[in-house]
Amino acid sequence: MGTIFHHTNIVSHDPDRLAAFYIEVFGFELSGPERNLQGEWIERGTGHPGARIRGLMLKLPDQEDSATKLEIFRVEGLEQSSPGRVTRPGLMHVCFVVDDVHETMTKLIAAGGDWQGEIVDTGLVPGVGSADFLYARDPDGNIVELLSWKYLA
Repeated sequence: MGTIFHHTNIVSHDPDRLAAFYIEVFGFELSGPERNLQGEWIERGTGHPGARIRGLMLKLPDQEDSATKLEIFRVEGLEQSSPGRVTRPGLMHVCFVVDDVHETMTKLIAAGGDWQGEIVDTGLVPGVGSADFLYARDPDGNIVELLSWKYLA
């Protein structure tokens, strides 16, 4: 079968609220029932003794079960978070290709997100193409890139 990228997980203090944001802004749908994970197997697999994890799996509409998903979980004993930064090592952002960055940003703000940068026309990037893009933030402060291709090289 080879390697298949399956999902990205975001840990949240309020997974229901954050899932509602991704459903509202990007059109995600629930993929299966709520997950309530606990027991020896999850403790051993995560390396987190006493792990109790609850959350939701989301998928984009019209995608098969094997398609990439977004998982939003709450982990018992969750620490306070600090917003991601572009200069911090680790996962910087998730990116969504959208039809219109301006329209999506309006929905993102209305759903509780916020600006990080500003909408920019990249101009022609040799070997890549041109697009409108920006970094924004979801309600938990995670960085979300919005990208709307004008021309693909």
